[in-house]
Amino acid sequence: MHAVVVGGGIGGLGAAIGLHRAGWTVTVLEQAPEFGDVGAGISLWPNALRCLDELGVDLGEHLAVQTQGGLRDRRGRWLARWDAAAFERHHGRPLTGIHRADLIAGLRDALPADRLRTGVKVTEVTEDGLVRFTGGELQADLVVAAEGIRSPIRHALFPACPEPVYCGSTAFRGIARPARIPGLSTSFDRGTEIGILPLTGGDVYWWVSYVTEPDARPADLKAYLKEHFGGWHDPIPELIDVTPPEALLHHDLYHLGTPLGTYVRGRVALLGDAAHAMPPFLGQGGCQALEDAVVLAHAVATEDTVQKALQTYDTERRPRSQRVAHASVRAGKAGPQLTNPVAIALRTTLARLLPAGLAARSGASISGWRPPRLPRPAPPRTP
Repeated sequence: MHAVVVGGGIGGLGAAIGLHRAGWTVTVLEQAPEFGDVGAGISLWPNALRCLDELGVDLGEHLAVQTQGGLRDRRGRWLARWDAAAFERHHGRPLTGIHRADLIAGLRDALPADRLRTGVKVTEVTEDGLVRFTGGELQADLVVAAEGIRSPIRHALFPACPEPVYCGSTAFRGIARPARIPGLSTSFDRGTEIGILPLTGGDVYWWVSYVTEPDARPADLKAYLKEHFGGWHDPIPELIDVTPPEALLHHDLYHLGTPLGTYVRGRVALLGDAAHAMPPFLGQGGCQALEDAVVLAHAVATEDTVQKALQTYDTERRPRSQRVAHASVRAGKAGPQLTNPVAIALRTTLARLLPAGLAARSGASISGWRPPRLPRPAPPRTP
């Protein structure tokens, strides 16, 4: 059986690994000239770590386990402290951070090199599994559409699906190497959050999101950030200052505002952002893509037809991923996107009064998810 995975991001590579473990021949088609995602980090919650375990991907020393942190205001006053030990007790695993490039590399290296093709633009995908691309075509028993929020395959096969909508915030991201490594933190102000996530190698991933109209593009990103956020608490000014200007990223935040009625069409399965793109306010976008990957591989390995496997995948993944996407929208509106002074004061008071044990349990209903078991590789034969 042959699967073609369109898109070499977190979800696409994860799906390819799972299908490969299930005994399928897999071809990954990536439009970029090489696999990689530089300039940013990502948080991996316990549900994602379990998926990586199931896929057999060991990220080892690239994972930065978070041991301290909390919520602060723009002046640096602590609103709530984060108990890492309690978090691990309630969630089953620690919260970790990783360079996106290291995550992609770890996933890529878990696949045979000859199954990966870069610089390939897919021009057409049909419901019966025909994939046309620059330089040729492939007939697949299964096509995985994992090409992101602007998925051309979703647009072609689900023409009635509305386009992604602006969630109300724009975001800046960067990776810095400050003189002193801070702990994990999220700081709030009116319509704004600034997050700090320590990575390995002395690096720190930071991001700013704030409520504004879409499509505003400052001519000088660093000057703009220093002007608007240089007065926040340490180490935020330093993080902005030591990030190379060419490494700064700026994106408006979009999501699929209208949930899809199905993630499958014929022999094609939508996966990750192509199926359920969500705002980043719960840190679950990549985590949900890995969940998709493991569930799809398990369905293919256990059902006797591709059609049944895709039906199982849709039945299991669509309700959960759409609940998480909806929760992410709500989290943004109740947190970093608040602009009403009364609501902001209430949020601040609640954060200060929230018991540390209760705060540590936050999100456990999402991160406590456990993946199905995938086939184990056969042990090597003894001579």
